[in-house]
Amino acid sequence: MTLQGKGFFIWKIRNCEGGNPNSIGMKALEAGLSHVLIKVANGIYSYNYDWDARIDLVPPVAQALKARGISVWGWHYVYGDDPINEARKAIQRIEELGLDGYVIDAEGPYKDPSKKKAATTFMNTIKASVPNTPLALSSYRFPSYHPQLPWNEFLSKVDYNMPQVYWMYADNPEEQLDRCIREYGSMPYTPPMIPTGAAFTEGGWAATASEVLEFLQAVRSFNLTATNFWEWDSCRNHLPADVWDTISAYDWETGFIPPSDITGKYIFALNTHDPGQVIDLYTPTAVHVSTARTIQGQALIRAWYSTFLNTILPNATFILTSFSGTGSTRHFTWTASSDRGTVSNGNDTFGLIDDKISYHFSFFNVIPQ
Repeated sequence: MTLQGKGFFIWKIRNCEGGNPNSIGMKALEAGLSHVLIKVANGIYSYNYDWDARIDLVPPVAQALKARGISVWGWHYVYGDDPINEARKAIQRIEELGLDGYVIDAEGPYKDPSKKKAATTFMNTIKASVPNTPLALSSYRFPSYHPQLPWNEFLSKVDYNMPQVYWMYADNPEEQLDRCIREYGSMPYTPPMIPTGAAFTEGGWAATASEVLEFLQAVRSFNLTATNFWEWDSCRNHLPADVWDTISAYDWETGFIPPSDITGKYIFALNTHDPGQVIDLYTPTAVHVSTARTIQGQALIRAWYSTFLNTILPNATFILTSFSGTGSTRHFTWTASSDRGTVSNGNDTFGLIDDKISYHFSFFNVIPQ
């Protein structure tokens, strides 16, 4: 069964919704998550386990998620120093928690060239004991930066590749995902990719709502079946609410984001194919500018949208691919697919007065079908 939709990594359960299983389950459901990935092991030890009280914190969270139709994956940070016992711990956690899948997080410790054999031992031991459990590798976004890691030993045995596409100290998630896909695509083993995007803050850098939206749209544009985000606690407790809200509001099936920001309202109105709903977003004296002409007033703008929606791009599906700006300005990009052609480079700017569009510059090219 192919993993589909949006997922979120959980590191420390107690830092997520106060550690309340039902609150975690409800938030996951409200966000439209299809799966949640919980840290269940670290090396040869169980994780999210209260060693003082001898209470495993994972089962009630897993139960709360599964009761809401959300699949539960475990993830395991591995070191390669004791691969047989690390594998035994993985098998134990998979079986006792009834996990739907298992993620191997192999990073720095596995860059020791002597650990190639450990990777083989670890993977063979797991595959022999739980052959029906989907396995995934979570590691670096660009394998070319980390040639020492035993990529083939892991990728040849897993069902999915979940690279950590964290665009830290940058703002180009689509570009980085594109490079990630190309680098892994040139390797000997290429299991289906489910990339993990950045929804965290670290070292003064923080992911933004417009970046996570760009990442989501990029994942769908590359026809990948699912995506993940790192990490629940950081996103919910340390980032502006609009980051979680953007991920939550994003409809994986359609690629639409419900109309909260004016850019979302605009794309939503275009998808109704009703010029009246579009023109309601403009001030009476609004100006609409393109490379070909400038028009002013709702009557002329309405007439333009009638042509745009019925003749230029009939029955089109519009997708918001990124937006930025606050207050009285917005810049956004979009794509469209219609009966007569497609647009891949929509690039618009709004000037706003009282949350209405008073100035609109629009640029796009239609590629005929």
